[in-house]
Amino acid sequence: MNRKNLSSTLASICDAQPFQTSFAIHLLDSGEEYGRNANTPTPSASTRKVSIMMAVLKAVHEGRLDLDEPIEVEQRLQQGLTSGTIRFMTPGTVMPLRDAITNMIITSDNVCTQMLLERLTLEEMNAFCQSLGMANTRHVHLVPPIDMPPDHGVGAVTYTTPADQCKLLKMILDGSNDSAVAARLGSTPAFCAHALNVLSWQQFREQIPALLPYGTRVCNKTGRGKRGRMDVGIVYHGPTPAFILAAFTDQVPDVMPDGLPGFSAAFRTVAMLSRACWEATAA
Repeated sequence: MNRKNLSSTLASICDAQPFQTSFAIHLLDSGEEYGRNANTPTPSASTRKVSIMMAVLKAVHEGRLDLDEPIEVEQRLQQGLTSGTIRFMTPGTVMPLRDAITNMIITSDNVCTQMLLERLTLEEMNAFCQSLGMANTRHVHLVPPIDMPPDHGVGAVTYTTPADQCKLLKMILDGSNDSAVAARLGSTPAFCAHALNVLSWQQFREQIPALLPYGTRVCNKTGRGKRGRMDVGIVYHGPTPAFILAAFTDQVPDVMPDGLPGFSAAFRTVAMLSRACWEATAA
């Protein structure tokens, strides 16, 4: 694809669907940016967990937490959840804090999310995001209530914007090679590089990675909301980071006009946005 056609291609992908799609894109070779409602708040779902990971690593760097600290899986944390695998494990199982971070990211585990947020606070999370310039991101719950109605307002759940998520990922990427940028995250290049590795272990591959060549390095975090799917990530060409994409769908119908599930159309839409960026940045 010729890069000059990228903007119109991205628009046509979104316009083809009856639901809302917003995105922010940063092409890393040229610095070009593309967006669609990129600064409009939208439910974050589990994309919020990238900021939680970085806030935990900040606390580790400051000596307030320890990656080797043993954490027990408590039965009280396994109730009323729909995400992750630890809710099915035996209560009393113990893991180090570093593994709780990993499971929160790669399987979107909400037992682990609660374990980590109970060692921070929502107030600390919001102050952390604001300090990074994520002005339109706010953490509202440890985990969203399971009975949240689909027509909830944006402010009833943790919300963010594509631009905020793109900014965070760019800082993590830059921080892996620049101690000054890492310091803005309260972190170090080694911790930023570790965060990228954890994101690259992501087990959910239906969105940003879905239409890319097998083995493509993608450092991403997906989300599943009451009425949409989302994914934020960094995509590489070989060893070189090529682009950052933060894409969110909302108001996705349960059933599409063709009779297929709405979530499958949301997956496909994000995957097509990613593929368009991949082709535009190919050498």
